[in-house]
Amino acid sequence: MLKSHYYSGLVEAGCDEAGRGCLAGSVYAAAVILPEDYRNDALNDSKQLTPKRRYELRGEIERDALAWAVGVVTPGEIDEMNILNASILAMHRALDKLTLRPEAIIVDGNRFKPYRFIPYTTVIKGDGKYLSIAAASILAKTYRDDYMERLAAEYPQYGWSENKGYPTRAHREAIAEYGPTPYHRKSFRLTADK
Repeated sequence: MLKSHYYSGLVEAGCDEAGRGCLAGSVYAAAVILPEDYRNDALNDSKQLTPKRRYELRGEIERDALAWAVGVVTPGEIDEMNILNASILAMHRALDKLTLRPEAIIVDGNRFKPYRFIPYTTVIKGDGKYLSIAAASILAKTYRDDYMERLAAEYPQYGWSENKGYPTRAHREAIAEYGPTPYHRKSFRLTADK
């Protein structure tokens, strides 16, 4: 059973990102503020759910959340600042877009940077512990998957409908054969060592 809040009595936003380990595409993050007494037994770390279930839950999250938003950092920005800083910036951008100001923030993982003097806590495997982080992981993952489907239509040879930009063998082989696209992260090792 996932917990509803880390900071009791405060308006708390949960944050998570998707696409950090990908070779192509933007990194996405979401911030979600759920009601304090919120319950949804189906919510879990997005990696534990089927794609169909993630999209069903996305609708429930968007309906039930007090506020939610998605932030994006482009491949070019990732190359300039590195993927860790880009992931944190994507979370900050999601927080910027919330229609309700959080009084506290909980973040999946172990790295974050202060946001507007708001207290925050990082939680390792937080998407399996707190509802708002699980909700953020589902939104970040589904919105990023939608974006990768759009890119896949533009560049079908890289298999992005299946691999979503992650470093699968087929993806690396396609880069070796066709070269990188404008959506590839130039600062990443794109092809496997020979």
